[in-house]
Formats: sequence, structure tokens, C-alpha cells
Amino acid sequence: MSKVEVKNLTKSFGNLLVLDNISFSLYENEFLCICGPTGCGKTTLLNIIAGFIPPTSGSVLLDDEPIDPRKHNISFVFQEPSCLPWRNLLDNVRLSLEIKKTVLKLNILEEEINRRVKEIIDLVGLKGFENFFPHQISTGMKQRIAIARALAVDPDMLLMDEPFASLDAQTMWILHIKLLEIWSKLKKTVLFVTHNVEEAVYLADRVIILSKRPAKVIKTIKIDLKRPRNKLSSNFIKYREEIIDVLRTEVPEL
Repeated sequence: MSKVEVKNLTKSFGNLLVLDNISFSLYENEFLCICGPTGCGKTTLLNIIAGFIPPTSGSVLLDDEPIDPRKHNISFVFQEPSCLPWRNLLDNVRLSLEIKKTVLKLNILEEEINRRVKEIIDLVGLKGFENFFPHQISTGMKQRIAIARALAVDPDMLLMDEPFASLDAQTMWILHIKLLEIWSKLKKTVLFVTHNVEEAVYLADRVIILSKRPAKVIKTIKIDLKRPRNKLSSNFIKYREEIIDVLRTEVPEL
């Protein structure tokens, strides 16, 4: 893929207007964060881009074609890890490939599935835990499973909906580093939703800031900092404060 274009996207649920004429572009290999107040419609936006729900008006194009989940290879990492409790770690990661093989009727050999799953498990740092079940591992490890499962199908675009919001600060920090390591290696296009301003500045090439509901794009900020980023540096703090100042116009108590 070369570009995703969100054009004049609007979404209403009955009389409730959630998204109001949102437009932006997402470029190949870019790490783009969307930041906004709680309840502004960030998850709804991701669900439309993923093809889970239709917009009321507007469009989402991938390489100038409407996004079609049956045609375009898009993976989604949800807020909750969503591991199947009766499957061990290895089989949870295998799930996305099994679904892809069955639904799309692809001729994927078992040897290829096994190779891909092993490669991804190693990449996310879960080697040695293949036979563990979800009740035997931490929440952070469950979220690594979710990321591995999403990456196993080699997606064109990875959508992530506040995947680290429920984690403690130390685990979140570790997974930030791991996610950027994976992104740098695999060169994936990532759209990451968060309400954590520091997380957005640490991860993103650009941050799109949404208003309170009905959500509009109020500002886009390019994060011009080399990686790895120092959260205590003056430039990092400057970007963080800039985003907070924009959000304060929407949520004065911030």
C-alpha cells in the first residue's frame, strides 16, 4: 500500500453525531497516532477504517480504492487482549492465519503457518511460552499475543485501539519499546489510537488531535524527534505540552 485517505468522514448513530467531516491521510510505513478526549469517537473512527461499520457519509480509500476487508489485508489490535482461554499461546497466535486460510480459501501449507507463527512469537518476545494458556500469563503478555496474532497475517495496515491503556506504567514502557522495534523491522503502516499524550509523542511520526464529540480534526502535529526518544528531554516535553494545550481548548479541566 502507498496511502490511506479518509475523506469527509461523518458518522451518526440515530440523532447522535459522533464524527463530523473528518479528513486525513496515512502514508506507507508511517506511525500515525490519533489523540482526543475520552468518548470523542476515536474507536468509531477505527471501526469505520477497518470496515467493521459503514460511515454515514464520506469514504476511506486505500490506494484510491474503497477499503474492503475481504480484499485488503488489515489487522486490528483491540483495547482488551481477547485471547481464547482454551487455546495456548501458540494456538492463539495461529488463529488469525487459520481464519484467513478458511475464509479466503487460501492454500497455505501447515509448514508455512508453523514457520510464520514461530517467527512472530520470537519477534514479540514470547519464545518459550508457546504452551502456556492465557490464565497462566500476565496482561502484558496477553497483549503481546494480540499484537503477534495481528502481525502473523502480514497486514498492509495495523490498526491499534488503545492497546496499552489497561497496563501499568512499567509494562507499557516495555511494550512501547518492543512495538517500535517491531515497526522498525517490519516497516508496517500503523494507525494508533490513544488518549495518552505522552504515549502519542513517544510513538508517532504525526499526531492528529480530535475535538470532543462530534469529533473534528483540530490540529495535526509532526513529531520531529529522532528515535529512541527521551521522555525527559526539553523537546519531548515541548511537544507534549503543545498537544495538552490544544486539548485544553476542548477539555478545560485538563
